[in-house]
Amino acid sequence: MGAPFTPVAAGFRQSKRVRHVPCHLQDRQHDGGWAYTVDGVFSEAFATHAAALAAAKRAAAEQRVPGRTEAIEYETPDGKWHTETAAGGDRPETDVEDTP
Repeated sequence: MGAPFTPVAAGFRQSKRVRHVPCHLQDRQHDGGWAYTVDGVFSEAFATHAAALAAAKRAAAEQRVPGRTEAIEYETPDGKWHTETAAGGDRPETDVEDTP
């Protein structure tokens, strides 16, 4: 059996980007509880540090789960529209950093 087949329709560009997405657990309270951040955005607040850490680990793991390969369209800041194939297996590398 050979490598898995990933369809790419004519006229579409397939993304080969794999990026690292750290999930930071802030060792301080946020909105009356504990929170983690991804790309500078805070999660909801959790009652305990342990609950926030578990949620951060779950969120990081979910980002690594492959999905379906689909055509996507998006607009860039300069107003141009682009169409490309988003490979379902093109998932970021994630980890959780519990920072004091």
